[in-house]
Amino acid sequence: MRQFLILLAVAIVAATGTPGATAWTQRAPQDPQTCKVHAPYGFPQTTGVQPICRQAYLVGYDAAAKLPKYVTYELLPQNALGCVARTNAFATDQSVAGGATPADYIGTGYDKGHMSPDGDLSWNVQVEFESFLMTNMSPQAGSLNRGIWKLLETSIRGWAVQRNQSYTVYVGGVYDAKNMKIGSGVVVPNGFYKIVINNQTNEIAGWAFPHMAPYPNLGNDLTKFRLPVTQIESVAGVQFAFPNAAVELQPGTEWPVDFGALTKAKRAKCGAASND
Repeated sequence: MRQFLILLAVAIVAATGTPGATAWTQRAPQDPQTCKVHAPYGFPQTTGVQPICRQAYLVGYDAAAKLPKYVTYELLPQNALGCVARTNAFATDQSVAGGATPADYIGTGYDKGHMSPDGDLSWNVQVEFESFLMTNMSPQAGSLNRGIWKLLETSIRGWAVQRNQSYTVYVGGVYDAKNMKIGSGVVVPNGFYKIVINNQTNEIAGWAFPHMAPYPNLGNDLTKFRLPVTQIESVAGVQFAFPNAAVELQPGTEWPVDFGALTKAKRAKCGAASND
């Protein structure tokens, strides 16, 4: 029995590149037009990317960099407090050739950083698995991924739940061909961005975070990293679509969130042992 368990563990690591991860069956991508729900104002415009449409998000995949140049998705209030337990089921995306693998990150010191976060996709088992596809990942320092980046992810869920409004999110990395690479050629971005659109009020806000060694802790003041969306478009090399009469919020006037109430709501829905 012990030998069988060892062989099973080896098989899982070989399939996913992550010890203890869950093996799962991948679905083929959907027709990109199906993902209009995740780009309600129009698809982002850039060059050299392959659209990959998943049930819960749309990727603009840059094969040369082995990264998502952008990911866009719609977060609905009823999906913002999902109860599917985190699987850590990182897996190579079988729909692309020569893409990043979980093994590319081993020993590098970088996290496999979600662009469309697991916490926003834990409302359905298969959707939660698909959050761990490597075409939804970028190398991120832990100080960012587990710090202010996570704070912004949680804030967006709080806005959706506490305002009972849906949000469209654009997210990705800033990089070029000169950036360092890890593993089999996965580019490490020198910055990350996130643009959030309130689909009911047409209010928008953008953030940009530096990602440069030695990767200091960036604190928890999100207002310090607000950047006009036109500047984000310029550095990211992507033209995003926005609602008519969009109103860009000034730093410090972003939507409020009660984190304590958000935690209580998640536990009330999913149980005290849920991952917050």
